[in-house]
Amino acid sequence: MKFIDEAAIEVTAGNGGNGVASFRREKFIPRGGPDGGDGGHGGSIRALADRNINTLVDYRYQRRFVAKNGERGRGSDQYGAAADDIVLRMPVGTQIHDEDTGELIADLTQDGQGALLARGGEGGLGNLRFKSSTNRAPRQCTPGREGEQRRLRLELKVLADVGLLGMPNAGKSTFIAAVSNARPKIADYPFTTLHPNLGVVRVGAGRSFVVADIPGLIEGAAEGAGLGHQFLRHLQRTRLLLHLVDLTPFDADPVRDARAIVRELRKYDPALAEKPRWLVLNKIDMIPADEREARIADFARRYRGRGRHAMPIERLFAISALTRDGCERLCLAVNDYLESIRPPEAASIDVRFERPPEPAGTRVQGAGDDDPFAETAHG
Repeated sequence: MKFIDEAAIEVTAGNGGNGVASFRREKFIPRGGPDGGDGGHGGSIRALADRNINTLVDYRYQRRFVAKNGERGRGSDQYGAAADDIVLRMPVGTQIHDEDTGELIADLTQDGQGALLARGGEGGLGNLRFKSSTNRAPRQCTPGREGEQRRLRLELKVLADVGLLGMPNAGKSTFIAAVSNARPKIADYPFTTLHPNLGVVRVGAGRSFVVADIPGLIEGAAEGAGLGHQFLRHLQRTRLLLHLVDLTPFDADPVRDARAIVRELRKYDPALAEKPRWLVLNKIDMIPADEREARIADFARRYRGRGRHAMPIERLFAISALTRDGCERLCLAVNDYLESIRPPEAASIDVRFERPPEPAGTRVQGAGDDDPFAETAHG
C-alpha cells in the first residue's frame, strides 16, 4: 500500500429538515388542532482514530464527503427522520487542521479517539411546538438550519519514542531490522527507504519502545534536495533522536555529513534540533579492531569543534548494525533513558464534563472516556 501522510479534503454536513404547519382533520374530532412535526437533524461528519490504518491514501483519491439532509416533518405528529452520521477512519497520529483558518481541530493520538469535523444542521420546528393556551391554531413553522462546511488539511505524524536520523546509506534500515520486528527494504544504494517504518524494540519482559526510521537527509534538503524535509514531521513527536553516522564513507567526511544533518534540522524546526540527540557511529565492523578507538576519538574531537562552531555530544555509541555489535547496549541505554523521563502515572480523577446535546440519530456510546466523540480541549 502506498504511504500517504498528507491530504486535503472537504466535508459538508447535512441540512436539517424543515418543520411543517399542519392541522388535524379527523372524523369525530370536532375541533382538531395543530399536528405539524419537526424536521430531522442533518448528518454530521466525524473522525475516528483506527490503529489498523497506517496511511491517508483513502483521502488522496476521495476528497469530498457530504452527509445527507434530515427529512422534513409531516402532519399527524410525525417528525422527520434524522440523517446518519459519516465516520471517517484515520490513522492514529493524524492531525486535522482547518484549511482556511489554520486552526488545529483535532489531534488523534489514541486508538478510538473521535472528533467532530462538521456538525449537522438542527431540524426546524413544526407548528405543534407553537401551540399554547392563547395560540390554539398556530400557523408558523421554522426551516431547518444548514450544516457546517469545512475545508480540512490532514497531516499524519507517526507515534514513536525514538527517531532515526542520518544520511542515506548510514545504516538506519539495517539497524531497525536488527533490533526490532520491522523489515524495511535494505539495499546498497541511497534513498532505499521512501517512507517511514516503525518497529517495536523489546529489551526485556514488559520493557519495550517504538522506533521510527525515516528516509535519509542530505545537505540542501531545505531547498528540496533529495526527498527534502517532507518526512521530518514524523520525528516531532519522538522523545529521543538517534543520529546514525557512517564512520567509513568512501567519498565523504563523516564529520561534515553529521554537521550538515544538524544544520538541516535547525532550518526545518529549531525545536526539533533541540531534542535530545545521541550520536551512533555505525559500520565499525569495516574498521580494523586496532584502529577503532582512534577513529572514534578523532571523529568526536572534530565533531565537537571549538568556539562558536562547537557542537556538544550528549552521548556517543559505536555499533555495527550488520553484525549487531553494540546494538544491545545501545537499546538498553535508550530504554533506561525513556523510563527515566517518563512521567509518573497520573492519579485517577473523576471529572465530569457537560456534554452538548447530541443531534437526533447519533449513536452515543457512553459518557466520558468511553465515548470516542467526546469533545476535548487542546491546550
